[in-house]
Amino acid sequence: MTAKTMVLTGASDGIGRAAARILHGRGERVVLVGRSPDKTEALAKELGADFHVADFARLAQVRALAATLLERYPVIDVLANNAGGIMGSRTVTPDGHEMTFQVNHLAPFLLTTLLLPRLADSRATVINTSSMLNMRARLDLDDLDNERHYSGNRAYADAKLANILFTRELQRRHGASGLTAVSFHPGVVATNFSGGTDSLARFLYHTPLKRLLLTPERGADTLVWLATTPPGAGWEPGGHYEKRRPSRTHPMADDAAAARLLWERSEAMLAH
Repeated sequence: MTAKTMVLTGASDGIGRAAARILHGRGERVVLVGRSPDKTEALAKELGADFHVADFARLAQVRALAATLLERYPVIDVLANNAGGIMGSRTVTPDGHEMTFQVNHLAPFLLTTLLLPRLADSRATVINTSSMLNMRARLDLDDLDNERHYSGNRAYADAKLANILFTRELQRRHGASGLTAVSFHPGVVATNFSGGTDSLARFLYHTPLKRLLLTPERGADTLVWLATTPPGAGWEPGGHYEKRRPSRTHPMADDAAAARLLWERSEAMLAH
């Protein structure tokens, strides 16, 4: 069987690193994308894989990444938008957007849309890593940068709901061209999530409480399943999954008008 080309963002640590190792072990061609040059290169050497470095807090790096991927990979079978994180205090990126929203939604939205012709031609699966915290979102489509009512937890929950809305609108717009989109919640996983921030989440992820969390390998299981199982053979396009089963989502996730508006406003934000 011919190996599939699978691009994994957030591959230098945690769920992404675990998924990369598992997929490589299954004979897939894994292309690593990470923020940390040292960690990403180290994993690439371990696996004998290609790697690319991009910081999603800088959209110019996302655009450069997309150009490189288009140049080097004539087929992309899977794009796993796995990079993300919670930021704590409100921070604005050099592009002028709230950091949590940009890293978790705007940057993967930009990467995916720049790759769309290649993804459609490849009949690719786009996998978006969301979170059960989407259920706590209070997403304001008139204030996507959370200028009025910011908290770190709210911004993260909003971005994770945005991942699901993006998944569903991507499927609606481009499913007929051969592309398939799906989102998932990996579970509460022992990773470096929230490291280097002042988010209160660091007390769970960076203290002895961490031992209560899932291993990265268990967290990566649903991602690997979605990447290696054909659409319709266990999961449905546009769906949201946890532990290989359909998972509950925020009521807004079913609002097609909201998904369409988020797409349009994301495009507008990236045009400036």
